[in-house]
Amino acid sequence: MCEKMKNIAQSEVLVLKDQVACQPGQVVSKTLAQNSALSVTLFAFDKGEEISTHASGGDAMVTCLEGVGKITIDGVEYLLHQGESIVMPAGHPHAVYAQESFKMLLVVVF
Repeated sequence: MCEKMKNIAQSEVLVLKDQVACQPGQVVSKTLAQNSALSVTLFAFDKGEEISTHASGGDAMVTCLEGVGKITIDGVEYLLHQGESIVMPAGHPHAVYAQESFKMLLVVVF
């Protein structure tokens, strides 16, 4: 059964970066949808926080909502600024690091 959107208001205009708050020394996440085919999650990273290197079973698209994030894919570093996106291909090692306070939308398609 497909799960519907959760943890977010519906039928109203929203600013996604305002839906998750940075916390000192933490990576905060808010799941908006998750099922066997798709995962949609908002993240807020305090400066210097990271998600260490791992691989995913699905293609993962990151869109920067605020700040600057360093995305590493297969050992290659990319800086992501507000409004920019990058796809981390399924099965490839990747990591996310907050160069400064950083908010992102993560969409994974399995």
